[in-house]
Amino acid sequence: MTEVKPSSLVLGAMMFGTAVDEATSFALLDRFVERGGVWLDTADCYAFWASDTGHGGDSERVLGRWLAARPGIRSKVRIATKLGAEPLEPGSWPDRREGLSPAAVRTAFAGSLDRLGVDRVDLLWLHQEDRSVPIEETVDALDGLAADRFGISNHPAWLVERGRAHARSVGARPFDALQLNATYLRPRPGTLPPGVAHRFGVLSDEQADYAAEHGMDVWAYTPLLSGAYDNPRKDIPEAYDHPGNASRLAVLDEVAKEADAARGQVVLAWLLSRGIRPMLGGSKLVQLDAAFDGVALELSADQLRRLDEVDRSDWAAPYAQR
Repeated sequence: MTEVKPSSLVLGAMMFGTAVDEATSFALLDRFVERGGVWLDTADCYAFWASDTGHGGDSERVLGRWLAARPGIRSKVRIATKLGAEPLEPGSWPDRREGLSPAAVRTAFAGSLDRLGVDRVDLLWLHQEDRSVPIEETVDALDGLAADRFGISNHPAWLVERGRAHARSVGARPFDALQLNATYLRPRPGTLPPGVAHRFGVLSDEQADYAAEHGMDVWAYTPLLSGAYDNPRKDIPEAYDHPGNASRLAVLDEVAKEADAARGQVVLAWLLSRGIRPMLGGSKLVQLDAAFDGVALELSADQLRRLDEVDRSDWAAPYAQR
């Protein structure tokens, strides 16, 4: 399923319409398409925590206005959106959110189509698990929605398999993509990195192996640690502070120097070598251009071997074999 490199980068529109103003959002979207980007990722809940109303929807609305202002652009991009995490009332997340009941799924999806100004999306994600609703009921609700594919984010592997098994049993399309947090550094066991609000939000060995075994796409959010790899004003998050990562950072620095590239660019190239699609959430054109240069970076077999074997971890080995 992995595409040519420029189209393997995903532009995350999380903060469009809130922290990122509309003019900047349009400029980023235009440059993304100019550089060969295809996939745009949003969600109905983006970005409720930064909005004036306490609800999401701003990101989808900005994307909808951009699509309307660029006749013909819809045929050049693929749109992915997520549902399930929108707060029911301002300030009620995570205790009260729309969830994944059949009624909630149908209502949320209709709202997303309206805000985006489209009649279908290319990929619809379940944003986070909802244990109050059997996954089978959610899968049944997805069947017939105007989406070409279905993906699942921030769910444990066993629940993903249960949903996929039910879809197969009723002749529906199974989930074929996972969206999780992944980067070159690995968080200390028992911790969640910044930006990960779900206990199953970090790509694990089991999830990676499951996805590889079943030919599922893997999308990685926050792959660049919000700029901490290369911005001297930002510290590597405390969740990554352990001896194993000291060794990984040393090798990352070696490879970056050899490749005359930034750390983050090497991370993007490494993720792609594993068959993992990185998602960029930057707010500046220079960040977007640097990311495209990163996905175009060709690392040698020896450089990839050193990056992979620094701590004798083979967590991503199944992707290397695809």
